[in-house]
Amino acid sequence: MQKKISIIITLALVLFFGGKTVSWSQYIPNAPFKPKVLAAPDFSIKDTEGKIFSLSAHRGKPVLIFFGTTWCPGCRAEIPVYKKVHETYSPRGLVVIYIDIMEPAKKVARFAQTNSITYRVLLDENGEVSRAYNVVGVPMIILLDKDGIVTKIGHSSSEMPLEKVLTDQ
Repeated sequence: MQKKISIIITLALVLFFGGKTVSWSQYIPNAPFKPKVLAAPDFSIKDTEGKIFSLSAHRGKPVLIFFGTTWCPGCRAEIPVYKKVHETYSPRGLVVIYIDIMEPAKKVARFAQTNSITYRVLLDENGEVSRAYNVVGVPMIILLDKDGIVTKIGHSSSEMPLEKVLTDQ
């Protein structure tokens, strides 16, 4: 009898305190939460021609950043699509850049020439920019709005809401 009473008391305590911890972490749908805004880290790096590209110089325009490498099959598969995005949206103000991560400049320049890349190819020679953007795999594509706020992060240009950032101008 004593054992049954202890089990009942223990069960009652678990239910009572277990219910309290659940209620303390409830989601309140109408609470005045502010959306998390992620500002893109600024950077200045060289392109394949040795010219400096600074992200802050393009504030006021949406920017599509494509992180990749020459050896990545997914990155190579994105190139024709990315060329089309550049051709279609650059005249409307979209800045399109490709950032190659930690590969020799000559190799990247040859890769850009071989693939007839028409958008700007930048060199993240020491991986600093990719670390700032938390790139853990390639291809990784990031869309910034005209204010430098990260709008979308994905692995394909088809996932990017380009019309949205272009109509917000």
